[in-house]
Amino acid sequence: MVRRRAEHNECEIFSLEEVSLHQQDIERMEHLDRWCRELRILYLQSNLIPRIGGGTAVRTAKQNVGRLKKLQYLNLALNNIEVIENLEGCESLQKLDLTVNFVGLLSSVESLQHNVHLTELFLVGNPCAQFEGYRQYVVAALPQLMWLDGTVISRSERIRASQGLEEARRRVWEQEEEYLKRRGTEKEEALREKGDEERKPGFDGRWYTDINTAAPALAENQENREVEENLDEERREQEFWHTPCSFTPESRLEAHRHLEEKKKTKEK
Repeated sequence: MVRRRAEHNECEIFSLEEVSLHQQDIERMEHLDRWCRELRILYLQSNLIPRIGGGTAVRTAKQNVGRLKKLQYLNLALNNIEVIENLEGCESLQKLDLTVNFVGLLSSVESLQHNVHLTELFLVGNPCAQFEGYRQYVVAALPQLMWLDGTVISRSERIRASQGLEEARRRVWEQEEEYLKRRGTEKEEALREKGDEERKPGFDGRWYTDINTAAPALAENQENREVEENLDEERREQEFWHTPCSFTPESRLEAHRHLEEKKKTKEK
C-alpha cells in the first residue's frame, strides 16, 4: 500500500517525504519507521486507527510512528484514537490533527510537552473539547503552541491560562473521572450487544423473522426463498441504521464492518 502511494516518488519508499494513506480502512500502523525514515508529512485521516503508534504493545507503538524523527505534520483526523501518546520521538513535529476522534483523557496532551516544535494542534470534535476549561488547560500545558483548533493563541490568553493552570488541571481530572466511568459503561454495553447478536436463533450473518414456520415453505419454492431473504436483509438494514446508539469507537467500527459485510454479500 505504501509503495503504491509513492508513485510521485517513483515508488521509492526509503526516500519518501510525504505519503497519503487516508480512507484505507487501516486499523494498525506498523513498520513505517523502518520503511520511511525521511517522512515529513503523513496523512492517515478517515481510517479506523485506535491508538497512535498502532502496535499491540507500548514498545511496538513507540518503535513505529514515534520514531519518525523528521515528521513535521501528522494528520489522524476521523479515527478511533482515545489517548494522545507515543509521539515523544517525533522531534520535528510541528502540526498534529486529531479532529473528530475519541480523545477523552485531556491530560494526555501533556505528553506533547516533549514536542518542542509543535505549534499547531487540532482537537475539535473530541469528547475532551467539551470539558470546562478545555482551551485554558491545553494552552497552559503546551506553551509552545501558537494555534489551537485553528484559532491563534494570543500572548494575553497564554498568560491568563498559565496563571490558572493548577485549578484548570484539577477540574480536568474531575471531568476525566466522569468520562472514564461513561466509557466503561459504553464498553460493557458494546460487549453485551455483540453477545446478544451472536446468540440470536439461526444467526449466520443474516436475520430471520420466523425460521421455524417459514423453512418448510421456503424449501418448496426457491423463488419465495429469495424473496424472503431479501425482505429479511431489508429489515436487518432498517434495524441496524435506525436503532439509536452512542457515538463511540465501538459503534463506528461496527458500522464500518457492517458496510464491509454488505459489500462482500453483494459481490458474491
